[in-house]
Amino acid sequence: MRREVVAEGVGTALLLYVIVGSGIAAESLSSDRAVQLLAHALIVGMALGALIDMLQSVSGSHFNPSVTLAFWRSGAIGLPEAVTYMSVQVIGAIAGAILANITFDLPAVSLSTTFRSGLGLVVAEAVATFVLVLIILSLVRSGRVGHVPAAVGAWVAAVVFATSSTGFTNPAVTVARTLTDSFTGIAPASVAGFLSAQLLAGWSASVVAKSLNPDPVPNAAKT
Repeated sequence: MRREVVAEGVGTALLLYVIVGSGIAAESLSSDRAVQLLAHALIVGMALGALIDMLQSVSGSHFNPSVTLAFWRSGAIGLPEAVTYMSVQVIGAIAGAILANITFDLPAVSLSTTFRSGLGLVVAEAVATFVLVLIILSLVRSGRVGHVPAAVGAWVAAVVFATSSTGFTNPAVTVARTLTDSFTGIAPASVAGFLSAQLLAGWSASVVAKSLNPDPVPNAAKT
């Protein structure tokens, strides 16, 4: 269990380091909002795919409380393991965001002043997270675990650019991004709606994934 916990913490920290760092870099290198967002989307998608591939055999590369919630809900992992994963994901995400701030010579912690609120953004988060979790569970339960890194990286890159919320799709990411007043930040006051949408989407996706793939390939759901 120790190896799995370390993998989840390190993987989530590195993910946030790339999310926050690429946002800061994009904002400093171009004044074109579309170019900024496109570069950020592609970089995050590629990095996430690489991180999943690197640590998938250790912990399953959840890096996301919504994903962990769905795996627990589908019976793939136990509650103690799920709680541990979720806790270390949030801690790792916070550490990664702080590290990114420091490496770009910004204050280690600076609460975001970027408000992201409204029904459209919350619905966008629900849709983006639902499909993300559905992709992961469907591929795992059907025995196609090797396709997860590329599929998840592609989906995350797509929703970062294509959704009104810029596709956070992850409660740990959402919490950590309150700590950077930069391109990727989210004001603490906007967090509740995002978290509710993401967690509900993860729960719902687990139900749909089980109905689409009722008989998982042996041992696949444990990955």
